[in-house]
Amino acid sequence: MHRMGTASVLVAGMRGLGVEIAKNVILSGVKSVTIQDEGVAQWTDLSSQFFLSESSLGQNRAQCSLQQLRALNPHVQVKEHTGPLDQELLLQFQVVVLTDSSLDDQKKIGDFCHSNGIQFIVADTKGLCGQLFCDFGEAFEVLDQDGEMPESVLIQKISQGNPGVVVCSDDQKHGFKDGSKVIFSEVQGMTELNSLQPVEIKERGSYSFSICDTSTFSKYERGGIVTEVKQPCTIHFKSLSQSLTLDPALLTTNDFGKVDRHKTLHLAFRALHDFVKREKRLPRPHCQSDADLILDAVREFNDEVKLENLDEAAVRKFSFTAQGDLAPLNAFIGGLAAQEVIKACSRKFTPLKQWFYYDALECLPEGDNELEESLFSLQGTRYDGQIAVFGSDFQEKLGMQKYFLVGAGAIGCELLKNFALIGLGVGKRVTSL
Repeated sequence: MHRMGTASVLVAGMRGLGVEIAKNVILSGVKSVTIQDEGVAQWTDLSSQFFLSESSLGQNRAQCSLQQLRALNPHVQVKEHTGPLDQELLLQFQVVVLTDSSLDDQKKIGDFCHSNGIQFIVADTKGLCGQLFCDFGEAFEVLDQDGEMPESVLIQKISQGNPGVVVCSDDQKHGFKDGSKVIFSEVQGMTELNSLQPVEIKERGSYSFSICDTSTFSKYERGGIVTEVKQPCTIHFKSLSQSLTLDPALLTTNDFGKVDRHKTLHLAFRALHDFVKREKRLPRPHCQSDADLILDAVREFNDEVKLENLDEAAVRKFSFTAQGDLAPLNAFIGGLAAQEVIKACSRKFTPLKQWFYYDALECLPEGDNELEESLFSLQGTRYDGQIAVFGSDFQEKLGMQKYFLVGAGAIGCELLKNFALIGLGVGKRVTSL
């Protein structure tokens, strides 16, 4: 907690995803969080930005969110910045998180952070798809890779030899790996082991392992406990600019039902950035011509990387829904991003290395491609970010639902937050108990 209590974090972008990350990081108890946004609140922001209201429209998103974020944790300093992200500002932080950012900004800021020892995270959501990237520098030391309590097992026997062999109790597998380091305690007879510094082991099976030369030690009599000593490890990260090529070693597989989907999405997000840079807008919801442009760009990228199982149907759905802004997806990706911030600050748990993609395209109904574009046009309401994905008919049906939620603790309140943001039951009642 000492490392957490001294960490300063910058979260750039205060739309739905950014405020979700900021909320989680503030609740985790870092020293300070600075929220940055140059933009003003629009109707589409209200789909997922839970600290904005209709009265916020036209006002800076960071300024409108500041007081409510501060109220989450009085022990965390929460500040706002409404200017651009310059180098002088970035140097004040241990961790920088970008949301809703252009690829050019990601590369420029990512290169600067990589060169200056600042942990760098990119988080993004587009409709039903999410993206996460981590760069914690050339040599990031993880002090505890899994956060578990050190493994301890009872000893049955220790041989005198070179190397000595330790046999554990019959009913307890040791769980150690080659190269693990252990210490001994309460050993009777071979008491020299009790005062040894951590010893590296070599696994011989589920119930035994070898250690150092014990041939000159006293004869083992009975008892003893062997305990794992957590060892730090160093992880090497590439900058975002170096990681844009389709390198399977840097892509995390998370859904074995869609084994190559993350590779397709890696190309699709790059194509989307190019589209936005050229057209100055996101693809229109369910617009076939815009989807054709995105798909053509993905095919061009694929000419270089030669991905065999390119999912063109997924690319088209990605384009159809990219203008969407969904509270549940922001909650999920925002939670993952905040967890990576905590890893960066605490150096506990193994960080993401380095790209993560998620999609929920299966939420779309069958035959979705044939639906008319007009059903998904923006209507100037707080649900526009959701209508862009599922259409106005779905939004109307959602509002007529009647739900009963049991439990209003941390998870219950999170569900209520998402229920409210998606417009569940606005025509009826949502009751909590």
